[in-house]
Amino acid sequence: MTSMKIFLLISTFLCTNSMYAQRDYKNSAIDVLHYAFGIQLNDENNNIRGEAVISVEFTKLVSGFDLDLIKKNSSGKGMTVTTVKENNNPITFSQDADLVHISSSAKKGDTATYTISYEGIPADGLIIDQNKYGHRTFFGDNWPNRAHNWLPCVDNPLDKAAVDFIVTAPEHYQVIANGLQVEENNLPGHLKQTHWKETVDLPTKVMVIGAADFAVNYAGDVDCIPVYSWVYPENKDNGFYDYALAKDILPYFIKNVGPYAYRKLANVQSKTQFGGMENASAIFYFENSVQGDRKVESLLTHEIAHQWFGNSATEASWSHIWLSEGFATYMTHLYLENKYGIDTLQKRLSADREKVIEFSKKKYTPIADTSITSNFFQLLNANSYQKGGWVLHMLRRKLGDTLFWNGIKNYYATYAGKNATTDDFRKTMETSSGQDLQSFFKQWLYSPGHPVLAISQSYNSKKKTITIVIEQTQSAPFVFPLQLLIESANGKEIKIVDIKDKLTTFVVPAVAGSIKITPDPACNLLFEEKRKVAGQ
Repeated sequence: MTSMKIFLLISTFLCTNSMYAQRDYKNSAIDVLHYAFGIQLNDENNNIRGEAVISVEFTKLVSGFDLDLIKKNSSGKGMTVTTVKENNNPITFSQDADLVHISSSAKKGDTATYTISYEGIPADGLIIDQNKYGHRTFFGDNWPNRAHNWLPCVDNPLDKAAVDFIVTAPEHYQVIANGLQVEENNLPGHLKQTHWKETVDLPTKVMVIGAADFAVNYAGDVDCIPVYSWVYPENKDNGFYDYALAKDILPYFIKNVGPYAYRKLANVQSKTQFGGMENASAIFYFENSVQGDRKVESLLTHEIAHQWFGNSATEASWSHIWLSEGFATYMTHLYLENKYGIDTLQKRLSADREKVIEFSKKKYTPIADTSITSNFFQLLNANSYQKGGWVLHMLRRKLGDTLFWNGIKNYYATYAGKNATTDDFRKTMETSSGQDLQSFFKQWLYSPGHPVLAISQSYNSKKKTITIVIEQTQSAPFVFPLQLLIESANGKEIKIVDIKDKLTTFVVPAVAGSIKITPDPACNLLFEEKRKVAGQ
């Protein structure tokens, strides 16, 4: 997901999503194996009808279990469950505000299939609205845990499952979803049923449907993966031109990270509330993303990178969201560096560093932030995105390109289709590099803040030397190598200083009273330079 609209969204969703607290998914009674969602849409009203066929395996002895689903509230929005069947036999259930309680006894290792019939107006998650041209549209928008506004499910990234969407809608709509389209049928009453099947396990945050009037373009194949553009007919020319960039981006990640997990890549103009939403194999972009100028390149790259990081290798809990957003941020930088050169990388890193510094002044918290147990939109911040990307950049510089990329490939190969924590990533990088990275991870990911450096110099005219003092002014000292560009009458010199204490002092020869010192000239350190105030 790109952060284009995120900070506006945070304030909005702090109120509307206050109910979405983190229940104990680690000790869930079930592991979902497969979802099949039959969804009926109409043009008369916003009421949807659903039939969810959910196959589960039980993880312990139980007399019942819960699924996430928002119940119809006083405003008339939410879902009402009408029946629940186990292997076609009606069983007892109940609903509260955001759960369906299903009475079903089972032993550990048992499997069963449940059919849940329901209807209602989605409070969120499935956005039913008019697009910019006044045409009615339906677009899923599930991040982070908004899927259970319209789908009975385990709405947490820890439980991944394959999914089918069988969508019945008025015949003028074209329907896009995860996976491959396996069937399309015309039905009586000017209706059409479209069946999409995704066989790869997904977290619910990236399960999606979209129904609208679309123009569809086949941009070509990449390693036998078809790449498509789905745009509003009014934006056909610009949209096909802009989104075709995906065909150039996809090979970079296949080569450098690993095989693409899905059987298509569709890039879709939509009503998503984000700049882009990385739904697996069917990425949604905001309506004005298609302008015919290809300025959408970094946005496409970010969302395509998510197909590996976040969708396939998925964070085990929301506190590890940087494994999704930080990775997509830095992978975008790497792609653009590869295409346009190191100056582009440095420019983007410099801009990201300013965002991290600004955010740290508002909220002093580590990247791996376990304090947020609800309102997960708060995690869409510069720590998860820009600082996470910076940590990967510093890790790359610490290990070197060969060991870094070997580690990234091994991490993806190990956790593709699975869930990972920050510590899982650390262990993989340690195994790949042969280096102990515990201190690095502790200070950059599990500790708040960053180095804030005050650099001063004093001239000794007798010895013709300058003493340089580097002070870490933040509360806890960091350990890192600092590159300095020193310019004097003698010329230019690059010096690398190992910083570990609050004060670091060294001496350089000088024929004049001062020299110019530029810290981190190659943009390889996340730090803040504390400037002297005039008059001090």
